Amino acid sequence: MGHSSKFIFVTGGVASSLGKGIVSASLAKLLQSRGFSVGIQKLDPYLNVDPGTMNPYEHGECYVTADGAETDLDLGHYERFLNQETSRSNSVSTGQIYASVIEKERKGVYLGKTVQVIPHITNEIKERVLALAGQKNLDFVITEIGGTVGDIESLPYLEAMRQLRLELPEKHSLFIHLTLVPYLKAAGELKTKPTQHSVKQLLEIGVQPDVLVCRTEHPIPEDMRKKIALFCNVRAQDVIEALDAQSIYDVPMNMLAEKLDQVVLHKLGINSYKDADLSEWKAFLERLHNPKTEIHIGLIGKYVDHKDAYKSVHEAFTHAGAKLACKVHIKYIQSENLTVENAKDAVKGLQGIVVLPGFGARGWLGKLEAVRYARENNIPFFGICLGMQASVIEFSRSVLGLANANSSEMDEQTPYPVIDLMAEQKKHTHLGGTMRLGNYTCQLEKGSLAEKAYQSLSVQERHRHRYELNPAFAEALEAKGMRITGKNPETGLAEIVEIPSHPWFLAVQFHPELRSTVLNPHPLFVDFVKTIAMQAKNL
Repeated sequence: MGHSSKFIFVTGGVASSLGKGIVSASLAKLLQSRGFSVGIQKLDPYLNVDPGTMNPYEHGECYVTADGAETDLDLGHYERFLNQETSRSNSVSTGQIYASVIEKERKGVYLGKTVQVIPHITNEIKERVLALAGQKNLDFVITEIGGTVGDIESLPYLEAMRQLRLELPEKHSLFIHLTLVPYLKAAGELKTKPTQHSVKQLLEIGVQPDVLVCRTEHPIPEDMRKKIALFCNVRAQDVIEALDAQSIYDVPMNMLAEKLDQVVLHKLGINSYKDADLSEWKAFLERLHNPKTEIHIGLIGKYVDHKDAYKSVHEAFTHAGAKLACKVHIKYIQSENLTVENAKDAVKGLQGIVVLPGFGARGWLGKLEAVRYARENNIPFFGICLGMQASVIEFSRSVLGLANANSSEMDEQTPYPVIDLMAEQKKHTHLGGTMRLGNYTCQLEKGSLAEKAYQSLSVQERHRHRYELNPAFAEALEAKGMRITGKNPETGLAEIVEIPSHPWFLAVQFHPELRSTVLNPHPLFVDFVKTIAMQAKNL
């Protein structure tokens, strides 16, 4: 085991959703801006093998990596902040850990020993953490531990990290604990007690945090920092204030101002380093916060009540808007409530319509209605994954006259399965990890909207789906004006459809939002936003 890498463990206390992922990504960004190589991974305490079978209402979106791993949405933040791809080794769940240990036990790897949480589960966890460092010879590995301190589920992870700290050379590991300093309105003051209790729980399991990052809605006065430091066994300069930010993309600059990266570097024995080069990041923030123009678009989906369910799409519009100095106002529309009668009112004042990904029949008719309205009223339209399937079915019904055209996912008995299960999918009985997942090549048609946006004839995009456009209907669609402008070169399956007679009508079978980053906004999102802004005569 080469131990040149330094390991940073990020834990959370008091409440979940405090922003461990954003703080981890921000610290990584700062270290990267000083010339260090950084990898981030997420250890998730649930027993699912991956979030692929989990409801987006419970877990937010399922983020897919280039190598086809279905992972936690925090990996999306890592990619968007660092502008580098993650893989399956960046996402670990308790389900994966136990599955691996049980498989080894069945094979006789442990030679008759009693298999226990310590050492077998903890060893497996440590191996995953060290493996990420070894794969890419990284300067830093930031490991974010899901859940909060005190959860039974996350104990094996914390125990593994405690052991790792002892096994690694001195100044090669560091614990950052993210905690909440709530403001009590009635008392009119911030309270440090939840932070004290949270650190006490960590100490009980043998972990002393080196740095405290305190989430707060109000600035923490100097005397309160000293109080937190005194009670939590850290120095006052190791208490970092994490004020609520205007945007998640402001957090790296806030952490820079608080010297989080410098505190970490000094504690890890690194005293000479480059100045942080964040010029591109600052330019992005400048455009993000000072838009010269604005547009209004509608996002139609069935998980819209949970804002994390379409996190990557939302962020892709933020990136594209910032590139063009255009504020993208997003209105989420619940597809279950969309009908022929209310469509006009629902999309009133919207200059663009997006039909979002999803699975299953709930809200399906509303999605078809959104497509129809956008197509007939020449409103720029962007369909993603199920959004492409909806656009093909709506076109088949309205333009080809195939009244009962459908996806065999929604209606197994449809006489016109214009969207159907791929042949190799029909043999799968399990749901988990059996879709078409990860990167595939797509060849674009010369002169198409897609080719103009991408400025390329071949692209790699990430997938997560089972159903495809049925090639038996391709000719009929093209004859009536829906072009298939992107295809998989190996299978010939349709990846992109367009209607050239429409101002901007493009739908894709893949998930372009997963490849959008702060410094590389996705070209399809950029082109969509640009077209709308130009149509509105304000770009």
